[in-house]
Amino acid sequence: MPQSSVRVGVDIGGTFTDVALAHPGGLSTCKVLTNYSQPEQAILDGIAKAMEQAGLPLAAIGQVIHGTTLVTNALIERRGAKLAFITTEGFRDVIEMRSENRFEQYDLNLNLPIPLVPRRDRLTLNERMGPAGEVLLPLVADEVAEMAQQIVDGGYEAVAIGLMHAYANDAHEVQMAEALRALAPDLSVSISSVISPQMRELPRFNTVIANAYVQPQVADYLGRLVTRLRKAGVGAPVFMLHSGGGLISVETATEQPVRLLESGPAGGAIYAADFARAHGLDKVLSFDMGGTTAKICLIEDGTPKTANTFEVARTYRFKKGSGMTVSTPVVEMVEIGAGGGSIASIDAMGRIQVGPKSAASEPGPACYRRGGEEPTVTDCNLLLGRLDPDNFAGGSIPLSSDLSDKAVTARLTGTTGLSTQDAAFGVTEMVDENMANAARVHTVENGRDIEHFTMIGFGGGAPLHACRLCEKLGIRELLIPPGAGVGSAIGFLKAPFSYEATRGLFQRLSEFDPDAVNEMLVELEDEASAFVRAGSADAEMQTRLTAFMRYSGQGWEIPVPLEYKTFAAWDANMILAAFEDAYRALFGRVIDGLACEITNWSLIVTTVLPDVKPATRHNGGQPVVLLRSRQFFDAAKRGMFDAQEIARETLTPGVSVEGPAVIVERETTTIVTSAYRVTGQGDGSLLLSRKEGAE
Repeated sequence: MPQSSVRVGVDIGGTFTDVALAHPGGLSTCKVLTNYSQPEQAILDGIAKAMEQAGLPLAAIGQVIHGTTLVTNALIERRGAKLAFITTEGFRDVIEMRSENRFEQYDLNLNLPIPLVPRRDRLTLNERMGPAGEVLLPLVADEVAEMAQQIVDGGYEAVAIGLMHAYANDAHEVQMAEALRALAPDLSVSISSVISPQMRELPRFNTVIANAYVQPQVADYLGRLVTRLRKAGVGAPVFMLHSGGGLISVETATEQPVRLLESGPAGGAIYAADFARAHGLDKVLSFDMGGTTAKICLIEDGTPKTANTFEVARTYRFKKGSGMTVSTPVVEMVEIGAGGGSIASIDAMGRIQVGPKSAASEPGPACYRRGGEEPTVTDCNLLLGRLDPDNFAGGSIPLSSDLSDKAVTARLTGTTGLSTQDAAFGVTEMVDENMANAARVHTVENGRDIEHFTMIGFGGGAPLHACRLCEKLGIRELLIPPGAGVGSAIGFLKAPFSYEATRGLFQRLSEFDPDAVNEMLVELEDEASAFVRAGSADAEMQTRLTAFMRYSGQGWEIPVPLEYKTFAAWDANMILAAFEDAYRALFGRVIDGLACEITNWSLIVTTVLPDVKPATRHNGGQPVVLLRSRQFFDAAKRGMFDAQEIARETLTPGVSVEGPAVIVERETTTIVTSAYRVTGQGDGSLLLSRKEGAE
C-alpha cells in the first residue's frame, strides 16, 4: 500500500478531539474527550482508535493534518511567554489606548482587554520611518546594542518588535532583530514586517505581540507532538491547518503561530464548501456546533468568506469589539457560546441564560457521569428525548438521564416555577434563538438575505439543532453531510496547501503607480510560493489577488478581488469598477464624487484541488426501514410526540422520511421536526426540506 494513500485529520475542540482517517477502504472517524493537560495524548488515542477500526498499522499513515485551539486558549488564559515589546519612541501605549470604538456605548464601567505586555515591558527606540518608507530618524547602532543587552538582562523569553511604518521599510526592525539573535540565539523574536506588514499600527502591533507571546509554547507543543508520533510509529509529515483555510508546514506554524488562531473552525468551513460545490449550491450558511461553541459562516460560489482581521481574547466573550484585533488571514465567521456543554443558569431577573461558560470535557455535562453538576444543553437534549443515553458517541460515553434531571431541577426549576421538561425546552429554545439571531445579524452585515441560503450543518451538536434553526430563519433546505459529527477533521483532509502574503502600500487611485504595485506583487508571490512549495513541491498552483479599498475619509476598507496580472496605468479604471461593484454588493449603492484609496494588498497562492464529484439530487419517494418508535420534544408543536428512529445508513439515495424523525449514527443525531422531511442523497448526505404548507 502506498504510504501516501492513508491520511489523518485531527481537530482538538473544547470538549472532543475529532479524528478522520482517509484510507483505500473509505473513511474511518472517531471522537475522544479532549485532554487539557496533554492535548497530544488525545490525538494519539484518537489516531490509534481510528486505525484500529480501519484494521491498519500506525506506520501506514502517510500524512497527519492537525488543527488546534492552543493559540486562542493561550491568549484568552494569558498562558504565554514573558514578553518584551520594542516600538518607536512615543508609541508604547498604542496597544492600551486602542481605538475610539466603544462596544458598550452606555457602560461607564467598561471592562477593556488588558494588554498582553505590561507597560514596564514596552521598550522604545529613538527612530522613525515615514509612511513612504523614508528614514526620518536613523537608528543608532549603540542604542540597538544597549536595547539588546537590556532584553537579555531582563530574562525575557520572547520579544516582539513593532516599529512605525515598518511595513513600508523594515530596515530598523531587521537591524534590531539581528542584534538580539546575535546576543541571544535561542531567544524567540518576532518582527511586525514579517508577521503583519500592513497599515494600521494597532492591529499590526497586536499581531506581532500575539505571535511572540505564544511562539515558545506552540514550538514546545508541536515539538512534543511530532516526537510522540514518531515514537508511536507514525513517521509521516505533520501539517497544520491555518486560519485562512489552507495547510502549512509545522515549521511555518512554529514561526508564525498567530496564523493558527481559528484553524479548527476553518476546517469546518472547508468541509461545508466542498459539499456546497458538489451539490451546486452558490449560497450556503455553514453551521458548526460542537461541545463549546457554535460557528456560522457564509459560503458563496463554493468559497468561504474570508477577512484579514480577527478579534481574540474578548473581555465580553462573544461581544464584537471587546477583544484584541489582530491582522491575520482568517475564514470569517461569527462565533457564540452555544455548544453541547454550554451551561444554563437563571439570571437576576429570573430568565434562563445559556453560556458563555462551558462544562467542556472536564468535568463535562452532568449526564457524562464525570462530576459535573451544572445543567448543560446536552443534559436538556437528553431530557427532551433527542439523545439516546445508551448510544451517545457510538456508546463510548453512556449518559445518565437521572443526573441530567437532577441538575436541571436543582438549578433551573426552583426559582422559575417551570417543570423540568419546560425548563429543558427553554434552554434549547434560548440556544436556538441566540444562534438564529447571530445568523441574521451576520448575513445582514454582509448585505445578504438569509432566506435564500441553504444551511449545511455539522459538528456533534449541529444536526440536533439545525432543523429548528432553519424554522426560525425561514430556510427551506438543510444539508447534513456524511461524517457531520467530525466535519472539521474531515475538512482538514480536503484543504489545499496555501499561504497568504500581505503588504501595506497606500495609493490614491487617481495617483495609481503600476510599477510600485507590480514590484510589490512579485515579492508577495515569491514569498507565498516558497511556503506552498515547502509543503507540496510538485502540485499545480493558482494565485488570487485582493486589494483593500475605501473612499477617501472612510475609516475602514472592503476587500476587492482583482485579476492577478501585470498592471498598467489604465488599469485604474478597471480597479475602480471592481471597487464599486464590491461596494454596491455590500451597501446597495456607491458614493459619487469621492476619491478612492488602496491601503493593503493580499496575494494567496494555493494548490489546485481536484474537481468535486457532483452529487445526484434525490427528492424521495422510496420507503425506509424503521428501527423503532420513540418520543422526543418537537419544538414546533411544543410537546412530546412519537417519532420514527432510523439508522442513517438505511437512508440510501431516494429514501425519504416525513418528520418528526430521529436519524441516528455513531458521532451525532439528526432531529427532523414535523415541518420537514428528510431524503437520502447520492453522496450519503441527508437533505431536509420544508414541507409545502408547513407553518
